[in-house]
Amino acid sequence: MSNKFWYLTKQSLKKKIKSKWFIGVNIMLALVIIALININSIISFFGGDFSENTKILVVDKTQISYPIFEQSIKTIKKENEDAKITIKESNKSEKKLKKDLKDNQVAIFFENDKDEFVTAKVISKEKIDNTTYQYISQGLNATKTSVALVKTNTDPTLLTKISSPITTERIVLNDEKSVDENMEMVMGSVFPTLILPFFMLIIFLVQMIGGEICEEKTTKSMEIIISNVSPKTHLLSKVVASNVFIIMQGILLILYSIVGILISTKGKLSIDPSIDSLLTATVESGFLDKILTLLPAIIVMLILSFLAYSLIAGILASMTTNMEDFQQIQTPIMLVLLAGYYLAIMAGMFDGSILIRILSYVPFISCLVSPSLYIIGQINMIDVIISIVVLIITIALMTKYGLRVYKVGILNYSNEKIWSRFAKALKSKDM
Repeated sequence: MSNKFWYLTKQSLKKKIKSKWFIGVNIMLALVIIALININSIISFFGGDFSENTKILVVDKTQISYPIFEQSIKTIKKENEDAKITIKESNKSEKKLKKDLKDNQVAIFFENDKDEFVTAKVISKEKIDNTTYQYISQGLNATKTSVALVKTNTDPTLLTKISSPITTERIVLNDEKSVDENMEMVMGSVFPTLILPFFMLIIFLVQMIGGEICEEKTTKSMEIIISNVSPKTHLLSKVVASNVFIIMQGILLILYSIVGILISTKGKLSIDPSIDSLLTATVESGFLDKILTLLPAIIVMLILSFLAYSLIAGILASMTTNMEDFQQIQTPIMLVLLAGYYLAIMAGMFDGSILIRILSYVPFISCLVSPSLYIIGQINMIDVIISIVVLIITIALMTKYGLRVYKVGILNYSNEKIWSRFAKALKSKDM
């Protein structure tokens, strides 16, 4: 029986890898991933531009900071071609500037300080793009150093004060709630990017295992296979082959991403400023620390979720008699997966909600929702462990009762509605 199991597994895996669908999809994926990583260059090549020009209005109460800051910004723009910043001095009062400030404008107030020589107040109507704010911070720190050198003869004590970062007060006029900007940016960009490949791999998994079983039933080759092996061996071979295939596909996605990054950086080790600022925000927000802490649990949940989706896809596909039936059973699986994806990326909107916490325990979507809620601090490690335990119990139940359905349905060619056939197979006592 073991030899038959491995033979079926190898044949199923070989069939997937050598299919035109696999080759075509991977060519498309490689092109799409490389294009997305290099989207800035592509847009620029056709004359477009992603970044909006930021206008900085400077009110200088020190009388010496503005020309130094202006020169610093010019130097930064010269070193970074993507820095879309213009700078202009203003004589308006703080109250007047706050009232007149536009979305793409930033007001900076330089003031004298006895201990730190100069401080700055940065005011914006909306949150400043992280890359742009990094440029502004560089200019402010350079300004502080130069102003301090002008004001005093440097000694070791003063040098320590001069080299320390400038004290900056951030004021966002339209921000009603205090939110960690770094974490908000990371959860809005990095996290959806990380879970998207997993989302895609599950779609491939469901289509592969379900489509293959449906094809074998449609061509009547299933009768020959089941006459030589048990339904249990047949199902498990499909599950193992499909999961090995998905792992291989995941590795290929990583390779495509590496190629895209190498093309983007032209093989150099230098990092694009926008990527660098995103990495900095990822570290400063604590996102990276939480991901590393949760990594073992995430790996376990991913593997268990792959098993759960492959089992449900195989069990339901056993009840199909044609491709129309397969589309029917595939739709609810995709809807559940899609719901999990959107709940994961919008988890921050449900702050304090008991419902979203309960949903983090639900199999098939817990693999997406639980990590998201853990990272933003709405659940703890105990909740994640509960999600894993519930997922294991679900897989055990699907294996027990699913095999019953599979055994009855695999050779069922009835014209009865698919969900009626499924219900009858579930009630069947024939094990």
